[in-house]
Amino acid sequence: MGVLDRLDMTNRLDRDEYERRLAQGQRRMSQLRLHLGGLMGSGVPGPGLLVLMEGPDASGKGGAIKAVVGHLDPRHYKVVSYAKPTTQEKNHHFLWRFYRELPGLGEMAVFDRSWYGRVLVERVEGFASRTEWRRGYKAIVDFEESLCQESIILVKFWMHVTDDEQLRRFEGRAADPLKRWKLTEEDWRNREKNRLYEAAAEEMFERTEHKLAPWDIIGGEQKRYARIAVLETVIKRTEEGMRRWGIEVPPPVEEIEAKLRKDRDDALK
Repeated sequence: MGVLDRLDMTNRLDRDEYERRLAQGQRRMSQLRLHLGGLMGSGVPGPGLLVLMEGPDASGKGGAIKAVVGHLDPRHYKVVSYAKPTTQEKNHHFLWRFYRELPGLGEMAVFDRSWYGRVLVERVEGFASRTEWRRGYKAIVDFEESLCQESIILVKFWMHVTDDEQLRRFEGRAADPLKRWKLTEEDWRNREKNRLYEAAAEEMFERTEHKLAPWDIIGGEQKRYARIAVLETVIKRTEEGMRRWGIEVPPPVEEIEAKLRKDRDDALK
């Protein structure tokens, strides 16, 4: 039994709980982002923050990304979506096209799909030879460890849905004129390969898990739960990364506000 077989897909949040935790989490995310950017705290930019999103089609990656960054100042982050490589990109090492979008010190980026395509879609669809994709595991871990040791906090997500929920979302997209663009013939065709992709993902988890960037695997059957799980996990991993880099983690904004109110009240006595 693999990681995905053991994943709890029954987690749910009601709307009130979702809205409360979303507002609280987004406020904390803004605070941490400003500290890493050098706009609060010491004034010195910290490491870059990079969030990778992987998972099957319609697993909720887009909604989770919006929950994490949609409230931030657009000058303080970028979202990069990766599809199949161009001819120029294929003429280089498979990691080459990702270097250009890596966040620098004090910056933040979210990658909607990533270098893990080498051991997922390129493996399953035969775009990389067995030798190439098997060699990719070590190349990826070496690359990530180097990034984490020198300039980046790396957070990695796999968002998962069942076949039935994926089908329901596909059908919903097909029926919505404003979402139909998200659905392609390739998406329908890939459903037939869900077990192959899951097997590739299981080996990927096992061979690319390392202490500087562990995998966080989210059961995305309910969108509200998945978005909060991703947001709160990014916060947790960011705080862990700040401590690893010797950066003081600020207390929650609510505690700061309470202290300011107390100081003000004491001064008026």
